[in-house]
Formats: sequence, C-alpha cells, structure tokens
Amino acid sequence: MQEAIKVLDAIAEKFQHDFQYDFQLMGAVAIDETGDPLPEKTLESCKRTDAVLLGAIGHPRFDNNPGATVRPEQGLLRLRKELGLFANVRPVRIFEQLKHLSVLKPEQLEGVDMVIYRELTGGIYFGEKNRTQDTASDLCLYHRHEIERIARLAFEAAIQRRGKLCLIDKANVLDSSRLWREVLQSMSTEFPEVILDYMFVDNAAMQMILNPAQFDVIVTSNMFGDIISDEASVLGGSLGLLPSSSAGNLTKLYEPCHGSYPQAAGKNIANPLATILSVEMMLRDFNLLQEADAIQAAAEYVVQQNILTPDLNTENPVTCSELGDAMASRILSM
Repeated sequence: MQEAIKVLDAIAEKFQHDFQYDFQLMGAVAIDETGDPLPEKTLESCKRTDAVLLGAIGHPRFDNNPGATVRPEQGLLRLRKELGLFANVRPVRIFEQLKHLSVLKPEQLEGVDMVIYRELTGGIYFGEKNRTQDTASDLCLYHRHEIERIARLAFEAAIQRRGKLCLIDKANVLDSSRLWREVLQSMSTEFPEVILDYMFVDNAAMQMILNPAQFDVIVTSNMFGDIISDEASVLGGSLGLLPSSSAGNLTKLYEPCHGSYPQAAGKNIANPLATILSVEMMLRDFNLLQEADAIQAAAEYVVQQNILTPDLNTENPVTCSELGDAMASRILSM
C-alpha cells in the first residue's frame, strides 16, 4: 500500500493533482484493536470517499482456527455488501518478459488477454447457512436482477474488446446456473455484436490451462469466479501482478487479486505491482487516461529492466520499496 501511495503521489506531482488520503483499519489489525474486522469508522470513511484502495486481507492465525467466530474476511464481505459492490473485475494481462515464469509454456500464453467479471454479493457465500453437529449447508441463492446487472457490465465490456463473452456455470447440475443461462440468453438480443458462449466450470478450469487465449470476457457467479480468477491469475508468473476493481452502487473499490502474505511481514519483499496496477485501474475509471498510461508504462519499464521482487527475480531482486521508488522515478522522468 505504501508503494501504491508513493506512485500515486508521483502521478500527482507529474500531472498537478491533489489526492487526499484517509487511512483506516480493516481486517486482522482492526480485530486486534477494536474486535471488529470492519469498524464503523472505517465503513463511514469508505462511504464518504471517491474511491477505496484496499490492502490484502487475511491472517494465518484465523485461517488455521476453524473455531474463530470473528475473521478478517468477514470485514471484506460486509464492505462489499454495504457499498453494493456487486461486480469484481479482474483483467489478466501477460508481461512478455515474464512468460518464462508462468506455469505454462510461453507459446501457450500467446494472445492471452482476458477480463473476468465475478458476481460479488450473492450466491453461496451470502446464502442462508445451517449447521448441526453432523450436518452443514450453504444456500446458493440468486435473483434475476443480481445476474442482469453484472451481465450487462460484461456484455458492455465485450463490445469494447473482442466481442466474445463466456458464461462459466454448472448448468447441467445446478438450478442457480440454469437461471444464469436463461438471463444471459434473454439479454443477448440487446447485444447482437457479442458472441455469447457457455462453459461448465470444471471444463473451464481445464481450458484455462490448455488454451487460455480463447477467453475474452468471462462472467460468472461468486464462488466460481473466486476459483477461476485465482487460477487465471497465475498464468502471468505471479499472483503479485494482477489488480482488480469492484463496481457497485456507491463508490468503487480497488485491490490486488491476492490475499495477505504473512510470511513476508517486516521483510520488505512483497510484490507491490498488483496494488499499484489497481491504482492504474482507478485512474482509468476516473478518465485520467494519461495518468493511468503512465503507471502502465512504468510497470512495463521495471519488468523490462528486471527491477523486480524475489517472486519474479530470484537472482538479483529488489525490495518492495525499491520497486516503488523505481516506478515513481520513472513516472517523474517521463
């Protein structure tokens, strides 16, 4: 987060802007200080602001304790609900110089350029939950309007891209998925220039490895989107490269795709690029296109020069703060 602010400050200096920040607690640190993963003070600040830039959420002491009743992720789920953040947008772009670090062969990454629209406020994560000593259930509930609003964003994105939209579901088994197909089929007449396709989630997980370049825009439900977007995120060589935004009824939220990295705490080695590129998405949404392009160009520069943290450069890595310094300096010198 410090490096993202450093880069944003460089943008402010270069383009004569004035960004005002309001830092608030959330997640594990908020639980430690207040007992609440999303304190009311934090929530009120988020509702007042023009945009929210969120640090990674999660801590192993909660992950490894199934009996914990208060968890950092509860704060994120509540924030999504309170801000009406119904659509998570995750672009997947491949840096040419980092193809060799991918889990796939470089030739399989040719032409990979996709964006995933994941529904955020419905489905199994938010459905009614029941638990007895020996049984447990989580209801996957979707309303037509919840599907329509994210599908519209995905269709509109496809128009601006290569004109292909793929719905990932499990319609051969789940009634909720059949509703998704019904809604998108009915909406497709509004977007005749978009080719609408469907893929079962198990096949999609396989195709993401066999032929990821086939995907342009993907739209899917909350849980399927959670899984498939994390799979897609490692195509480029590191989860630390991919940004995201969440659109809703109030302000937008921007965050890296990855969770927290507790093993790196205090070591200054985490990759800040995903958070910095989330700032790039934020500027683009505010139509600050030159500013966003400057961040993208600076990211391309540090990758080309191998100014990278240990996850991407094992032989001669830089620190997290040094990477931020390099990007800020590059922006100011443009």
